[in-house]
Amino acid sequence: MSVHPILAALHRHKTGVVLIGLQIALTLAIVCNALFIIGQRIERIGRPTGIQEDDLIRISQVWADAPGGDDAASIEKLDAMQRTDLQTLRNLPDVQEVAASESMPLQGQTWSGDLTLTPEQKGITAHAAYYYGDENLRSTLGLRLIAGRDFRHDEILHHGIRGTAISPVVILSRALADQLFPGGNALGRTVYQDGKPAAVVGIVARLQTPTLSQWGSAWPYNSVLEPVRLDGASTSYAIRARPGRTQAAMREARKALLAINPMREMPDTWGIQRFSEIRAKAYRADRGMALVMGTVCLILLSVTAAGIVGLTSFWVGQRHKQIGVRRALGARRSDILRYFQIENLLIAGGGVALGVLLAAGLNLWLMSHYEMARLPVNYMIINMLAMLALGQIAVFVPARRASNVPPVVATRTV
Repeated sequence: MSVHPILAALHRHKTGVVLIGLQIALTLAIVCNALFIIGQRIERIGRPTGIQEDDLIRISQVWADAPGGDDAASIEKLDAMQRTDLQTLRNLPDVQEVAASESMPLQGQTWSGDLTLTPEQKGITAHAAYYYGDENLRSTLGLRLIAGRDFRHDEILHHGIRGTAISPVVILSRALADQLFPGGNALGRTVYQDGKPAAVVGIVARLQTPTLSQWGSAWPYNSVLEPVRLDGASTSYAIRARPGRTQAAMREARKALLAINPMREMPDTWGIQRFSEIRAKAYRADRGMALVMGTVCLILLSVTAAGIVGLTSFWVGQRHKQIGVRRALGARRSDILRYFQIENLLIAGGGVALGVLLAAGLNLWLMSHYEMARLPVNYMIINMLAMLALGQIAVFVPARRASNVPPVVATRTV
């Protein structure tokens, strides 16, 4: 089929062609970037933490009657209160393991620092998050130890929140170990945390940092386990309940802790939480963003498809006589159908070409204002093909209706 008659027909309907072309271009630009954002959010939500999340509980509480000083006596009293809580929780029938744990992936305070390979090194080798806890922290979180050993009881230190002592031994995540020692020989080596030495006694497969903020996005799995109990008015514990007994363990834990010392605050909203609740809260904004973007994409695609259907239907009505004449002169139904599909393909092709430029421009603007990643070329190609396919699907119904115009009925109106 010659394209020249189609181009001539489109030239006579320039306004409609331009409007539909612009609509397709804007839809492609917005949808392409919106779907890319959705994909990033879904990937972010699905990132593994490295811990065994089932049956894991986090307790966060504040003692109202805690000593307020940083002197040695106050620190020792705070540590004694914390050890009493840990032993009480460990004795509960539905508790499998318990550990002092000031942070967890996705929640908690984030302590971080710089790691180097020599004390005099200028510049950092890696930046990492510090997880403070006792000898039961790794097993309670369910971290997979791939090399080395756990902390021993005699290696556990304790100091106040503002204490600066650093343990002489650490356990690293594999991502951090590989960054520090690309040759894979991190076990047994010495690293320097803010200039202070520590021997690497173990390596875990993966451990996500507590923060989801943009400032930590460059090192999401650079984590260090520190054998240190932090003593303060607020403390946190990690509990691994026995399989299927999470709710019972949460009830028992609250009751037992309040029985020891009722002068503590453990609100339902953040005092005792399943890790599944922590994950849901942490990614609530990402899910909301993905939902909003998905809704916008659906609306834009629906409006664009409706515009194509409406314009084609209008043109079919205008060309009723011409379609009848062509049918009377021997044009087959497939010829009429193909005519409108090619016509739409030309309009959509022009709109898609403009849309690619707009999508790239919008992506550059988002990159400069919101630190968004660059839109991949293959992602853009897929969206181009999808938009062309949408145009062909939308035009099919009115084009098929045009192909069914009976020659006799059409010619009687001449």
